[in-house]
Amino acid sequence: MIQLHYDPGTAAMVPHILLEELGVPYERVLVQRSTQAHKQPAYLRLNPNGLIPVLVDGDLVLYETAAIVLHLCDTHAQARLAPPLASAARAHFYKWLMWLTNTLQATLILYFYPERWVNEGNASGAAEVKRHAERKVAGLLDQLDAEFARHGQSWFGGADYSALDPYVFTLCRWTRNFANEQPARNHKQLGPYLQRMLERPAVGRVLATEKLSPPFV
Repeated sequence: MIQLHYDPGTAAMVPHILLEELGVPYERVLVQRSTQAHKQPAYLRLNPNGLIPVLVDGDLVLYETAAIVLHLCDTHAQARLAPPLASAARAHFYKWLMWLTNTLQATLILYFYPERWVNEGNASGAAEVKRHAERKVAGLLDQLDAEFARHGQSWFGGADYSALDPYVFTLCRWTRNFANEQPARNHKQLGPYLQRMLERPAVGRVLATEKLSPPFV
């Protein structure tokens, strides 16, 4: 059986939603960051980077959220959560998946953990990193909003729900408490989209299982 090692509200929400959408049997394994469980030897044997999530599928141990997304799409192709191989739509799916993990998510990490990028005790430097990251994220949210405006469809990839949608939803959710720049829900296209995501039963089950409290987005 598939095992998903997760902590509520983290990037693990992306494969968590996908697994619920797929409706396949799987086991959730809680890895509490609050107790540093992700830095313990047992977990580091699964992911030496000490990051969440990890997916275990038989003998396969897989980390990196985007890689887990692709694996679930490929092993459950009948669910059509990714466009057909070798199509232009598939190429754009790859593009946006890499953008979400390497650009938007990476910038959000700068926002939430600015102290990692300055010398210890440099509070003013950390604050500056945070401000720059927040402004950068604002522009990236505008880019997401513009993509919806461009194609005018219900889901991020177009008319069909795909594995990109849990990723967009999760990262947009991380902006819900932004103070200075607008959170994702205040954008013209993203706001209604996030509400559509909240209406999906799989998303509702994940929010309930992870015991997350409002505001959800």
